[in-house]
Amino acid sequence: MESGEIFEADVIVAADGIKSLARELVLGFDDKPKSSGYACFRAFFKGSHLKEDPMCREFVSKECVNVWIGNDVHLVQNTLRDGEEFNWILTHKDTADIKESWFQPGDMDEVRKIMQTCDPRIAAAVNKTKECLDWKICYRDPIPTWVSKSHKVVLLGDSCHPHLPTSAQGASQAIESAAVLAECLKLAGPADVPLATRTYEKLRFARVRQSQRNGEDLRDRWHNVLKDVAEGIEVDPEDVKIKNRWLYDFDAEADTRNRWNQVSSEVQKELNEGRIKPLFSQEQRG
Repeated sequence: MESGEIFEADVIVAADGIKSLARELVLGFDDKPKSSGYACFRAFFKGSHLKEDPMCREFVSKECVNVWIGNDVHLVQNTLRDGEEFNWILTHKDTADIKESWFQPGDMDEVRKIMQTCDPRIAAAVNKTKECLDWKICYRDPIPTWVSKSHKVVLLGDSCHPHLPTSAQGASQAIESAAVLAECLKLAGPADVPLATRTYEKLRFARVRQSQRNGEDLRDRWHNVLKDVAEGIEVDPEDVKIKNRWLYDFDAEADTRNRWNQVSSEVQKELNEGRIKPLFSQEQRG
């Protein structure tokens, strides 16, 4: 530690987020973000700010979530605490840069420009917004491993499987990963941390990868669904649905117990041979 203190542990769990410092330690190289081609303007404020405006007071009369979809843009509005708190997130095309920041001030003039042809009710709420943040949505390719060469430093959550906002699953998948890691450590026992950590990453990778892809798919469907309307093509309701239902009926701990013998046996063989198969290869990125 910076203080000079030294701590000993059987395993270190690095759940240090999208800007993880541990990820470089585990990978052995700096995993640079890539531009997703999109950014979010986002704002959060007290719902009382809107209650006097008949055009938009319906959004703070109760808790609600609404989504507006346009060409290469969508807006999600969320009201919390029975109307006391209100927020909106406007996702739009943006290729200016790929600086990762949650605190970059946004340009409300640009926001209002994007909102000119939107539903006047939500446009009124956005126009009453004094300030917002500009959140560049950066993307990271899947990484080849979540575990260090010593097998004792393990990544969890956004540090190894970050999700786009349209996935709406980043937190849930992090919780599942934590449950799976805990179960693996219990099943392997304190004497076999390498078996636990390596089994954990193999149990989790395919599921979180599909969850990540769901977010990419939903964003692309939302941002393209209206492009054929001008040609007289009717919108298929299936093209705007959030198709996450397959994620919900899942017991991460039970799945770990059910698959432990098979997957841990494969991992043990890799450990014995000293050759750990990567989760994701450079060829797959291409």
